[in-house]
Amino acid sequence: MSRSERSPLLLAGLLAAAGTAHFAAPRRFDHIVPRSLPGSPRTWTHVSGAVELALAAGLALPRTRRAAALASAAFFVGVFPANVKMAVDWRHRPAPQRAAALGRLPLQVPLVLWARGVAKGAEGRS
Repeated sequence: MSRSERSPLLLAGLLAAAGTAHFAAPRRFDHIVPRSLPGSPRTWTHVSGAVELALAAGLALPRTRRAAALASAAFFVGVFPANVKMAVDWRHRPAPQRAAALGRLPLQVPLVLWARGVAKGAEGRS
């Protein structure tokens, strides 16, 4: 299997794992839901987990790959405020936790670029 064939499946796996984690350990995610969002943080945790699982399924299928990849890029941009909230909230935690929270911020860029690359690779194949 070539790299271009593996890439969408790896991204799908990442999103599936993250989506599953939102249901398996929701409390970890509830705390980073921005307070400005209406409703319960748990609802947002479950919604974002369900979206990640749906995106993973879309990426796994060649017919829906391009649309799912573009939606994944938008999703990675959309969850950035949660990562900012986490970095702000964790600014007084021990150095390793603080570093992990801060490290999530620039990680969004390669995730967006990865998803866009998958979309570009899926052009003409759907």
